[in-house]
Amino acid sequence: MAAWHSAAGLSLAHDFPRAFASFALLLAPLWFFAFAAAEPLRRCGDGLRVGLAALLAVPYFVFAAGSPVFQWRMAVTVTAFPVLLAGFLGLLKLSAKMTWRDAIALALITAAYFLRWFQPAWPGSTSAMFAKVFLADVALYCFLVARRLDDMGYSLVPSPVTAWIGIREWLFYFPFALLIGETLGFIGFHRTLPPVGTAIGAVLVTFVLIALPEELFFRAILQNLLETRMGRTAALIFASVLFGLSHFNHGSAFKWRYVLLATIAGIFYGRAWRAQRQIFASVLTHTLVDAAWSLWFR
Repeated sequence: MAAWHSAAGLSLAHDFPRAFASFALLLAPLWFFAFAAAEPLRRCGDGLRVGLAALLAVPYFVFAAGSPVFQWRMAVTVTAFPVLLAGFLGLLKLSAKMTWRDAIALALITAAYFLRWFQPAWPGSTSAMFAKVFLADVALYCFLVARRLDDMGYSLVPSPVTAWIGIREWLFYFPFALLIGETLGFIGFHRTLPPVGTAIGAVLVTFVLIALPEELFFRAILQNLLETRMGRTAALIFASVLFGLSHFNHGSAFKWRYVLLATIAGIFYGRAWRAQRQIFASVLTHTLVDAAWSLWFR
């Protein structure tokens, strides 16, 4: 109901049913893999694990098949990209340490995101959101299932400990954000209390569409792999700097204040993840930071 009455839902008009079905299928790996649904796939043979990556293209066909937006070239690209990347990582027995193949795979996923390779697959006002979730699916499948990377901590099963870690790191970051943000003129507090529905919606959207994909990429995969080459502290800092730089394009000009605050935030997100190597903690910290900013400081 929320999606149907949202601005994006209204803009889709008669395309809403297939768009919603496509989005649900895009969200499925991110959600169900976080509750151990990937374990049977990880035990399959190498060829089958690679071939099953083609299923990540199903959301595109649900959205586009039989409609004017369907393009064979895009259909082939959406299908081939996850399969080739999964084969690149999964057909050879790679070292537990970060390899050049890992670096190339991460670079390709990053390029696909910033160069908007897959936005034309889901044209319209929701194209960026759909493409982002698709690439998160690809990253998750390639590293969790095909690469079988250890210690990702990709689980959304909550526990009092991980919840406390997530809240604790948010509390640690808040004074830095407040002091630096106010000093630099980047944030400004406003006292207006948002409606309850608006606040809940902001938290849910942030959790699913922002915090979960970004923490998957920067913490569960990138920081995890970097630790195998440069140690915990250096990996934390390097991943945080890259996370900060990934925010450079929010707007028409380079926003160095945004990059600085995002880099500092990345340190606390990374601390939350590595405390017990659980993504739920860093996703919670990230969600609290972004939700508080969007509701009271933006």
